[in-house]
Amino acid sequence: VLRHEEFEEGCKASCNGPYDGKWSKTMVGYGPEDNHFVAELTYNYGIGEYRLGNDFLGITLVSSQAVSNAKKMGWPLREVTTGIFEAEAPGGYKFYLEDKEQLKQDPVLKVTLGVSDMQKSVNYWSDLLGMKIYEKDEEKQRALLGYADNQCKLELKTVGGAVDHGTAFGRIAFSCAKEELPNIEALMKKENQKILTPLVSLDTPGKATVQVIILADPDGHEICFVGDEAFRDLSKVDPNGDKLLDDAMAADNSDRWFAAQKMKKASA
Repeated sequence: VLRHEEFEEGCKASCNGPYDGKWSKTMVGYGPEDNHFVAELTYNYGIGEYRLGNDFLGITLVSSQAVSNAKKMGWPLREVTTGIFEAEAPGGYKFYLEDKEQLKQDPVLKVTLGVSDMQKSVNYWSDLLGMKIYEKDEEKQRALLGYADNQCKLELKTVGGAVDHGTAFGRIAFSCAKEELPNIEALMKKENQKILTPLVSLDTPGKATVQVIILADPDGHEICFVGDEAFRDLSKVDPNGDKLLDDAMAADNSDRWFAAQKMKKASA
């Protein structure tokens, strides 16, 4: 756990999806956000479950330790190809674990998104957003892109139809120099591309205020660019992160309250 933050109302950039209530954010990863891919886990207090779509197809990790942990815990694993195991998180998200020694840098190898038109998506991410194309396989209808050789990659895979985002509403975020944000906004306007949230400042209680712009690619995948200078302040590893998360979970009596009322939490 790198940091944990609680919010009393919905985010004005829909960071917690289209839910206008109390929510929390927990950043988890193998190292600091400065130089690692990290996952942002959002929890909406009144929502009991989400309907998953075919937009997010999984995260691939290189970690024999993760495979070993799963086996020790009796967590279900399915070997999809030699040395690569599929695991499913409690919410239904897929993880692919490569049974190799964990990389010294970030062991998160790639994040896979579903797309409906490979060429259109590759053009968007490479021509407009400036990603380098590392691999492109027409036969398997997949492409691998990224901003740097030593960073987590983005894999695009054709899903054979429309992309369904379900009700969980994830997004991918990148930090960049603050002065780049107006340029990104201007480019998207010039190219008639979708801007979900125009350049806006977001507050985190007791921490830095960051500037962000949120875009949508041709399939509606949400993409957030955040000003790096303030983000480096916001994203410092909080040594109390674990305790804050534990305290929040202990204080969250919503499951008990709903059970006492003989009610179920809402399904999004």
